[in-house]
This record gives sequence, structure tokens and C-alpha cells, in this order.
Amino acid sequence: MKILFVLTSHDQLGNTGHKTGFWIEEFAAPYYALSDAQASITIASPKGGQPPIDPKSSLPESQTPATVRFNKDEALQDKLAHSLKLSEVKMEDYDAVFYPGGHGPLWDLANDETSIRLIEAFYAANKPIAFVCHAPGVLIKAKAPNGEPLVKGKEVTGFSNSEEEAVLLNKIVPFLLEDEIKKLGGHYSKGHDWGSYIKKDGLLITGQNPASSEAVAEELMKALH
Repeated sequence: MKILFVLTSHDQLGNTGHKTGFWIEEFAAPYYALSDAQASITIASPKGGQPPIDPKSSLPESQTPATVRFNKDEALQDKLAHSLKLSEVKMEDYDAVFYPGGHGPLWDLANDETSIRLIEAFYAANKPIAFVCHAPGVLIKAKAPNGEPLVKGKEVTGFSNSEEEAVLLNKIVPFLLEDEIKKLGGHYSKGHDWGSYIKKDGLLITGQNPASSEAVAEELMKALH
């Protein structure tokens, strides 16, 4: 199994002056779940090199067994620091693609033409595509082979409006993921705030929040087997 992980290169939280990036748990939990199952994982980002980490995901209250493992894993930290440029990767080299969240992807990957083409190529080639938390937001400009929005008519989840309001960023983000998916004709649903909740619709696998990260990875493994 060869899986491509795509991370954000965006580190500014709107005009707040605060930093953002990807959420460690949403990278580490799926990474270890898949790599422990003998998957070969490549990491890419729009700019290549070190993808920015959301500083809030390093706080004590955000730690999980996967983040604790990551913090001690110098080999993975080095691999992460040398992520490939997204423009250098080819869909043909991988069996699936996984997008961790964090707020960063709402600014860069949602509008990144290379990322959009890559998602469309994986989907058209009948390969699983997986997204967690804010990462389903990178689908808003992706199209299915019939030219319609990729999420149209599909069961989708992602970071909810109520969760965005709880972290006081509903007025800061460039769009609310839940609203945008509904606008595009996606069948958005959610579980309890901060609880694990995932949806699988054909090749498309989505998770609601950080707690859903490992479940998305497990669903992706099932799809690959």
C-alpha cells in the first residue's frame, strides 16, 4: 500500500496575527495507524519542506498517544521537514490519498489547482480519497468526472459550524465547511461535537474532527483491502 499524505503550507490564521497550519493529531494518528499496517507513506505540501504545525495542537490538552509518539519520533519529524512539493507527485505512484486537517487547508489547499487536479485524478482512477476535520474543505472546487461538484449527492462530514463557533473562529475562517458542503449539494451530517464520526460514500471517506482521525485511517485501510 502506497499512500500520499497532503499537508497545508499555510501558517496565517486570517488577519488575527496568530499562526495556524495542520493539526498534529490528525496527521500522527492516521500516519501511525497506516504505517503500522505496513503502508508506505509519502508526505507532500504545496511549498514542500516543513509544513507549518498549528501551535494549539502542541498544547498539553491536545495531546494523545499518537502525538506523544510523534514528539519522540525524530525520524518522522525529519521526514515531515522534507515534504515533497505537491507539484512533484503523481497520482499513478499511489493507491490512495489522505488529507489531514487543521485550519491551514481552508486557505491554501481549498484553492490549490495542483491539489484539486490530484484529488480529481485519484477519484477518476477509482482510488480512495480521505479527509479529516477541516480537510474536507479542500473538496469545494473539486469536480467529479461528470463535471459536477465532487461532493454533490454524497454523504460527507467535516468540522461542524458548532465546533467552529466553540473555538471562536467562525468569523475568521474563509468559509464554514458545513455550509459550503451543503451549498454544493453534499449530504452533510455530524455526530456529537468533538466525538469520533466518519462517513464513507464510495471512494470518499471523511471524518468530522481530530477525534475521528484514526477511524478515517481504519476506513481507508478497509477500502484498500
